[in-house]
Amino acid sequence: MFKNILINALVNLGDVVLTTSALALIKKNFPETKITMLVKPVVKDAVIDNPVVDDVIVLDYKAKENSFNKMRRLVKNIRQRNFDLAISFDRKLRPALITFFAGIPRRVCPSKVFDDNKSRVTMLYTDVIEISHDLNKTLQAETYQEIVRKFFNIEGHAEPVFPKKSSLVADKLLSRLPDAKFKIALCVKGTFPLKTWSKEYFAEVVKKLRQTYDAAFFIVGAPNDKAYADEVIAEMGGDVENFCGETSLTDLAELFRRVNLFITVDTGATHIAATTGVKMVTIYGCTSPDRWHPINKNAIALTSREPCCPCTKKICDNPACLQNVKPAQVLNAIRDLKN
Repeated sequence: MFKNILINALVNLGDVVLTTSALALIKKNFPETKITMLVKPVVKDAVIDNPVVDDVIVLDYKAKENSFNKMRRLVKNIRQRNFDLAISFDRKLRPALITFFAGIPRRVCPSKVFDDNKSRVTMLYTDVIEISHDLNKTLQAETYQEIVRKFFNIEGHAEPVFPKKSSLVADKLLSRLPDAKFKIALCVKGTFPLKTWSKEYFAEVVKKLRQTYDAAFFIVGAPNDKAYADEVIAEMGGDVENFCGETSLTDLAELFRRVNLFITVDTGATHIAATTGVKMVTIYGCTSPDRWHPINKNAIALTSREPCCPCTKKICDNPACLQNVKPAQVLNAIRDLKN
């Protein structure tokens, strides 16, 4: 059996969180196997001290700044670790080359993972796992688990896993909120416009919740979301804290463990929150909730299911997918969760 596995997960935050479900499945069946993850710097907090990850290699690579020698040192480092298996959760060229030149004897990738297009990169792998299901109608975590189920010939399902750390930062941030019976977190900005619900809709939801509940609100996000969050807060009439850029990924998880509700668009934070079990409402634009639904029994996903969705556009002149998810639907979902 394989004892020392390298997992290539040079993907975005939400995907990294979802890939941990596949690692949990491996650990469940082969608890003595050592798992090392290769990740981008921005997501390392999601896997360092994660219960299903034994070690982490951070690939700090920027094409205009990094040299061939730096990549050669990384390959040497990986070669010296004597991995007997590499599993890639994407079909990018860089991790394929790294594991190929590192001489890892078994190298596994999926036939498809983000789209149905064929890729010549698969030629660099010893094993290509056939993924036959419809990607847009299958939870992405299940696609990652299908890779390991088929390769190891195992069965079962697992949920994503996220590390737990000190609560000091979360407690300090929450102390800035006014006294209220309920604490409600918001994530108002997606990674591109077709994931971002309108400021006016978010403002209407918050104003209506203020009329019904004794609640304090705050917004979370990346550092470059802070200015946009301030604009949303102004639309809401103020009295909402802006925590954008003030949390690590693990601090963010601790915040979610301490709040009563999370209202969000489709982002990586959505999948972090799902691992905590917090009650949450997620608003989907051009992406499919069938594929990206939070794995959380306390989550409600809202979408207008436009005939043009899911799509790969970043900008749309008439984004009906977002316009047709109304504030009333979010408020109704919140009432359903409360009951």
